[in-house]
Amino acid sequence: QVQLMESGGGSVNTGGSLTLSCAVSGHPYSRGYMGWFRQAPGKEREGVASIGISTGSTAYLDSVKGRFTISQDDALNMVYLEMNALKVEDTGMYYCAAASSAFPSTRLTARPYKSWGPGTQVTVSS
Repeated sequence: QVQLMESGGGSVNTGGSLTLSCAVSGHPYSRGYMGWFRQAPGKEREGVASIGISTGSTAYLDSVKGRFTISQDDALNMVYLEMNALKVEDTGMYYCAAASSAFPSTRLTARPYKSWGPGTQVTVSS
C-alpha cells in the first residue's frame, strides 16, 4: 500500500510561486501515474498534472500549462508540483495521488487513483 503526504502549501499573492512536495512511502508503484489534483470550495476535484512513474511523461490541465511543472525524484520517492504565475483561481486544496495503472486518456481524472494524501492548502490572493 502506498502512503502519500503533501507539503509546501501556503498563501501567496497573484503572480507568486509555490512548490508542493509529495512524500511517497510504503510500497510505491513501479508503474502507473502520480497525479496532483485540486479542489476549491463548492467545486469538483480536478486533475492538475500527472506524471508517468516509469515513463516520466507528463500531462497538464489546460489552465495550468506553461505555469505548473510536475516532476519526480525516484531516489527520494518524492513528487513535486512547481507552480508559477499563480492566479486567484488556483486557490484550493491540493492532493497528491497514485494510480497503479490507467488509460492515458484518464490520467487527469480521479477514478484511476486509489491512494491519496490528506492535502495541502494553497491560497492565492489578489
